[in-house]
Amino acid sequence: MIPRIISRLDIKNEFVIKGIHLEGLRKIGDPITLAKKYYQQGIHEIILMDAVAAYYDRNSLDKIITKTCEEVFVPITVGGGIRSIENIQTLLNSGADKVAINTHALRNPSFIDETSRIFGSQCIVGSVVAKKKSESEYEVYIDNGREPTRKDPIEWAKELVDRGAGEIMVTSIDNEGTKKGFDNYLCKKINEVVSVPVIASGGCGSSDNIKYLLDTTNVSGVAIASLLHYNIESIDQNYSKLADYYDS
Repeated sequence: MIPRIISRLDIKNEFVIKGIHLEGLRKIGDPITLAKKYYQQGIHEIILMDAVAAYYDRNSLDKIITKTCEEVFVPITVGGGIRSIENIQTLLNSGADKVAINTHALRNPSFIDETSRIFGSQCIVGSVVAKKKSESEYEVYIDNGREPTRKDPIEWAKELVDRGAGEIMVTSIDNEGTKKGFDNYLCKKINEVVSVPVIASGGCGSSDNIKYLLDTTNVSGVAIASLLHYNIESIDQNYSKLADYYDS
């Protein structure tokens, strides 16, 4: 397995932002500039998430995607506020390769069936945003981590795949922005019940966190933000410390 290192850019009002537990957001910089920087450094993929789309019921990143794709040539996934076939078509026409769907999938699960049929499973990423209820119990959240749903993320991930999602992105609200490492337990449990690639997101503070995750689960990709935004480690340093995975 060759793990994908993916830069995640959460965007609010045309700025990349970062918070802790999806709250207390602070400005980081221009998304196009950062995407280009990470691309030039060798990132495998980029995820662009509209962090305020829940307020407007629509994703508004199409112009940013268009400009980004003029200089960035790796797969781009876009998420946040995706509510319609037309919205997805606009994002794909702007240059996106995949879309990540969370809130609307919970409110209308058949949307995943419909979109995977129209655009293909490889285009649809089921975004599972979860928070702990206890050591081994979790709950899915929607609206950028604001609203609980009483849904179990492991069962929900399986349903998303059964409905046609070609990939699952798991975001831990508890770990997000803390730089203390991924929620390995949750990622492992979801990976065990789905037959598609799983991306882990939330909590990465070092390449050691990535290595531990890869050593203990079968995730195929990791989404990192603080590690790059705050210049804690470069992409080259990540690849160097994970050399065993790339040389095998």
